[in-house]
Amino acid sequence: MAIDYGGRGIRVNAICPGFIETPMTDGIFKAAGMESPLEEIVNEHKLRRLGQPEEIAAVAAFLLSDDSSFITGHAMPVDGGYTAGRDHGVTAMLGLSGPE
Repeated sequence: MAIDYGGRGIRVNAICPGFIETPMTDGIFKAAGMESPLEEIVNEHKLRRLGQPEEIAAVAAFLLSDDSSFITGHAMPVDGGYTAGRDHGVTAMLGLSGPE
């Protein structure tokens, strides 16, 4: 779409959110027995936390602003480093790095 509509001055981008703390995710992660899976998911985020709805909204506001006027065709991960650094705990098992 960015290719098709760029010549008309229309910018096309996507926000790719990670795990965000919302009532919907609370319904899953705060259920009995989900403590360990939640901890594992949080540890796979390089920022060691889940995101907040306001953080997604801030990226949307940025992409709507003139400050992003030369950005198009971009899928922007807003996921605390989840997709950039998932290693399923392998580096920690090897003693190379891990949660601090």
